[in-house]
Amino acid sequence: MTQPVKPGLSLVAGNTDIPLSDETIPALVARAVAANPGGPAVVYREHGVRWSWAEFADQVDRLASGLLQRGIQPGDRVGIWAPNRPEWLVTQFATARIGAILVNINPAYRQAELEYALNKAGVRMLITAARFKTSDYLGTLQALAPELAQAEPGALRAARLFKLKWIVRMGAEATPGMLNYEALLAEPDAVRLDAITATLSPHDAINIQFTSGTTGNPKGATLTHHNVVNNGRFVAMAMRLGPSDVLCIPVPLYHCFGMVLSVLACVSVGACMVFPGEAFDPLATMEAVSAERCTALHGVPTMFIAQLDHPEFSRFDFSTLRTGIMAGAPARSR
Repeated sequence: MTQPVKPGLSLVAGNTDIPLSDETIPALVARAVAANPGGPAVVYREHGVRWSWAEFADQVDRLASGLLQRGIQPGDRVGIWAPNRPEWLVTQFATARIGAILVNINPAYRQAELEYALNKAGVRMLITAARFKTSDYLGTLQALAPELAQAEPGALRAARLFKLKWIVRMGAEATPGMLNYEALLAEPDAVRLDAITATLSPHDAINIQFTSGTTGNPKGATLTHHNVVNNGRFVAMAMRLGPSDVLCIPVPLYHCFGMVLSVLACVSVGACMVFPGEAFDPLATMEAVSAERCTALHGVPTMFIAQLDHPEFSRFDFSTLRTGIMAGAPARSR
């Protein structure tokens, strides 16, 4: 006869020699800027963007000031629906600068999924690309909110998107009811920004990421500064990243891999971030690693396999690579 299992508590503790950080995301950026303001921070090869840490921080503050001018307050939800573009990265840090909650929208979402995510998270402002691959983002939004045709930017009252007031589109073309991203940028108001940043707690909610939803509708996981900053810090430690490192990031920013394990790991130590393109392409990734002298590379097994199998693999110089992450599944050579 088996004995009944007595209820009790289980506790598993790892190494606690290195304490957790209480830094917020803006504090992480400020530290990187102070340490090396003129050093390389961000490279977007497809968009011709090269920012130093000081230039990157200026872009963040320009967007953060623009968000404040449009009435975005701490705790408001700001969605981002785009591939790996410079605006994605800036939005990630601009929302954190003022305590707004970034809502990551999967670039592959279709109309029903987008509607669900926007309403579930209570998104007040959506910053969106015009299109990506075969997806017409603006057309999808116009189908969900036909009221855009007659709305002033910031005054949307859509029957199906009950919280959404602002849609900010990337690109130079004008779209009825939407504000252009460049028009959202404002002269940085450092005094106001610093005052808000000083009130932030590391335990404030700062990000909502949706699960895959394989057993039902996607679940919105709410993360704090404390969650993501420490995740990024310990990934950087595991990779032994430092300020002289250059990380190639072909993985998507909407996912925690790109946003946290790649981006926040780099920011935590002042390493340079290199984005080969808006979406993964094996040739563009290899070109980026070779041309930018990358010391680290992130990806999933299929990405690494696509590069190893590429007919032009042998013409690139990978001698600077020393580390990286292959996430998602084990892989073996053939």
